[in-house]
Amino acid sequence: MSPDTLHENETKSLLGDILERFDVSSQKDPGNLSSNAVHLERIVDGALVCIARYGLSKTGVEDIAKESKCSRATVYRVFPGGKESIIEAVVATEVGRLFRSISLRLEKVDTLEDALVAMVHEAGLRLLAHEALSAVVTLEPSLILPHLAFDRMSDLLDIASDLGAPMLERWLPLETGGRVAEWIARIVISYSASPAENVNIADEDSVRSLVATFVMPGIEVLLKGSSSLAGNDS
Repeated sequence: MSPDTLHENETKSLLGDILERFDVSSQKDPGNLSSNAVHLERIVDGALVCIARYGLSKTGVEDIAKESKCSRATVYRVFPGGKESIIEAVVATEVGRLFRSISLRLEKVDTLEDALVAMVHEAGLRLLAHEALSAVVTLEPSLILPHLAFDRMSDLLDIASDLGAPMLERWLPLETGGRVAEWIARIVISYSASPAENVNIADEDSVRSLVATFVMPGIEVLLKGSSSLAGNDS
């Protein structure tokens, strides 16, 4: 196994561990979190502040330790891999928080259209107001752009599909829900990276128009195609 593959597996494992803490279907009692988990969250939040203030490249472990009110020893105990591991945890934690907030919004909707509007709108609000992400995009776009390239974006879309499909299970079969969740992720990424004059993903009315005009008809076609295939198999 190549070093790149090993690193990718380690990253996915870390992502899975942290997403488990922010499981969108869980109602865990924060009081039961381990000391390491509490420190992890403090360090992640400290890192977010530092990245928003200094940018990613100029943020060091010392800065993060100071901002999170932890000693360097504590930071390295929680993150033996140092800054690289912290940044991976920041990404994973923010993904978990995003999907948790989307899940809470979906609890209050009844229709598929409302669910899709809520997903795009909530993601739009959080991403466009994310100070650390904004700082990196503005100051160090070369660190973000590779992850939006075709070969790397597939990882983001896989995560969106895996986490989004169960959220849409009230309205769509799991496989179809995964495809639709991927569409939603593409929409959010596209309009976050390249805003359009006629679409504002932080405005609910604008999102509703987009979903009603383009996404819902696409889902109809997708469902009809699935029904036709099922009929041919029978």
